[in-house]
Amino acid sequence: MSVSRLRVTIAADPPPRLDKALARDVPEAAALSRSRLARLIAEGAVLKDGDPVTDAKAKPAEGETYELVIEEAAETDMVAETIPLNVVYEDAELIVIDKPVGMVVHPAPGSPGGTLVNALLAHCGDSLSGVGGVARPGIVHRIDKDTSGLLVAAKTDQAHHALAAQFEAHTVERHYLAVVHGAPDAADPRLRGVRGVSFEDGNILKITTQLARHRTDRQRQAVTFHGGKHAVTRARVVETFGQPVAASLVDCWLETGRTHQIRVHMAHAGHGLIGDPVYGGKRRLSARALPPGGAEAAAAFPRQALHAATLGFEHPVSGDMMCFEAPLPEDMQSLLAALRG
Repeated sequence: MSVSRLRVTIAADPPPRLDKALARDVPEAAALSRSRLARLIAEGAVLKDGDPVTDAKAKPAEGETYELVIEEAAETDMVAETIPLNVVYEDAELIVIDKPVGMVVHPAPGSPGGTLVNALLAHCGDSLSGVGGVARPGIVHRIDKDTSGLLVAAKTDQAHHALAAQFEAHTVERHYLAVVHGAPDAADPRLRGVRGVSFEDGNILKITTQLARHRTDRQRQAVTFHGGKHAVTRARVVETFGQPVAASLVDCWLETGRTHQIRVHMAHAGHGLIGDPVYGGKRRLSARALPPGGAEAAAAFPRQALHAATLGFEHPVSGDMMCFEAPLPEDMQSLLAALRG
């Protein structure tokens, strides 16, 4: 494995910790995140006067020069697979994909291949400079196998670190379109009694709970108000279907991003997603309330009717604000057409 050496001189008024000082003063082109630099320090790959410095908290001084010994990104044990991808945007730092229904994002025991990561390894090839020292795409967020839509992946360590920080700070814009049972409405007296549910101006549904693994089914998430992770979802009705209203198209946006968050929260509010095999229950739409074929199309819909439609974030290098939109996939368009009649 080839090794490169990078000399970094500490500039004026350095931060009090070596890892922070190196993160500030390392050339941007090196694409080394603070977490990667901390690992290099721990591995003895940061030298001062030829001797390793292994304490990330060591106090640096202006004018000191450190030598970073950087090994070429190790090959990943994941297999590159030539799988067609709908690339919405790509540059040297990141790639935005419109993920199809049925594709798992990351290899796992039940899905060792055919995943988005396998496809990205083949698509990006040598443009992956290494995330965490391994030549692989940096997955900073995921969407469920049977949810379609937009997802961003990092191609460099620096981009991965910066994008992950935006997701952690909840500054990334994420809007999902979902088809749900009924239509959330501030005038609905039932919703006033559902804990964690409130409405904001403009008839915007707000759901605030904790989410944790279900006590008996470890594949599911469950609403809780003690422990778990803080989760906030907002939703606005875009279109209603039926007379009386039997279903609606809603725009959901995330303040936090937890596993299955929209699916769990909308079910908690009594407006589960059509087609959701886990959280949707066995509810059926009223055939009397809908045009001919509408209820049948909903009953036959084979997945949760959820699509990641909008994704906005700050570019990790240029700082430019970027926003992408993905049209509804054909199956959801057909479902809406049937509900409209």
